[in-house]
Amino acid sequence: MNQTDTSQFLGTEKISKLMLKFSLPCVLSLLVSALYNIVDQIFIGNSELSTLGNAATGVVFPVFVIAQAFAWCIGDGCAAYLNICQGRNDTQTAHKAIGTGITFTLAASILLLFIFYPLKTQVLTLFGASENSIGMAVEYLSVILAFFPVYMLSNMMNSVIRADGSPAWAMASMLIGAAVNIVLDPLFIFGFHWGMTGAALATGIGQLLAFLAGLWYFFHTKTFRLERRSFVPDLKAFSGALKLGISSFIAQVTIVAVVLICNIMLVKYGAASQYGVDIPIAVMGIESKVFTVVINIVVGIVLGCQPIIGYNIGAKKYDRVKKLYKSILFCTLLIGAVFTLLFEIAPDAVAGMFGTPRNIPNPDDYWLFAEKTFRIFLSLVTFTCVVKMTSIFFQAAGKPAQAVVASLIRDVVCFIPLIIILPIFFGIEGILYAAPIADAISILVTVALTVTFMKKLQ
Repeated sequence: MNQTDTSQFLGTEKISKLMLKFSLPCVLSLLVSALYNIVDQIFIGNSELSTLGNAATGVVFPVFVIAQAFAWCIGDGCAAYLNICQGRNDTQTAHKAIGTGITFTLAASILLLFIFYPLKTQVLTLFGASENSIGMAVEYLSVILAFFPVYMLSNMMNSVIRADGSPAWAMASMLIGAAVNIVLDPLFIFGFHWGMTGAALATGIGQLLAFLAGLWYFFHTKTFRLERRSFVPDLKAFSGALKLGISSFIAQVTIVAVVLICNIMLVKYGAASQYGVDIPIAVMGIESKVFTVVINIVVGIVLGCQPIIGYNIGAKKYDRVKKLYKSILFCTLLIGAVFTLLFEIAPDAVAGMFGTPRNIPNPDDYWLFAEKTFRIFLSLVTFTCVVKMTSIFFQAAGKPAQAVVASLIRDVVCFIPLIIILPIFFGIEGILYAAPIADAISILVTVALTVTFMKKLQ
């Protein structure tokens, strides 16, 4: 299909068909990506490692996010730059940016490895590991770090593979890694009794196979060809890609900041509560993985629609843009409503998937805090989804200022101050109420931005 045919297709095909074609592979790919973090926690929680094991993986999670920040920044930037080069019929620049991106991703992974490895204990303690969980957390991270280069390269390459017109292959490579992880986790944890080391090895081997699948694709690309000289850093080409990917970096770093401050507050106020330190950290670790699944569905829908949004904005087909936003919003509200009902009606069932507490003094306190977390902390998760979806929509529509405001208003402007202030008056429950209050404020700002934007599309 040539460029003209593609333009007509994006500008004339039914919105529902376009959404199905473009969004479904993206949603599945992001869900598979979320499985990497969630599968380990399920098997660990149902083993003798139990609650402390879940607490350990919870404090390691921000390290994954830091790695993703660099990989997605470079990968998303190179992907966007590749699409721009395609539109310009530029066949000489894209491979330089992508090759340089691979080189820089590898260098960044090695740098992070050398930074984190000697500072494992200090970093994990900073992210909330207690004296009870620090040993398991260090054991898990020690193995995970060895796979950092392939993990980061796999994430970087996946973005480029999607931009090259092969979202199904990007999804398949992630699916291969997740499937291997699911198979090896019970074998290593229950069969070989390798504990946290086994869980980390299963994850790492899955990441290695996902990387190999992505690497194979890079020898069979559609719109560009890598050569030896592609990997020699070309800063001029790479700087253009890096500018396009910096928003992905900011988004991931924001997540790290939120997790860091939240965990610090959980440790401080958990120690003064009936729950202690380990229960809040373990439950919040589970909550973050479940929340990732919900948000990845919504993000997958709107990310898949980015080419449709961008084309119709450029073609000034504003009626189609409005209709597309309404369709994405309907899907987002539906997904948010379904998960909200699940969290309110059956919080114990959601937490129960990650095992029953066995190695803590008061298991009843675990279930009590889990119930409160899912019912209070995620009570307005629908609003969170709408805010995140709208931010990405603004980005695709060429409105970076509105995108940044919508992206930062919830986490940086509202949530972080609230989790610092509210516990002073309400103890650890104040942390739980910080989320819905931040959601309520941010949805008002997001609605105002959206209404203003839509009025201008006349």
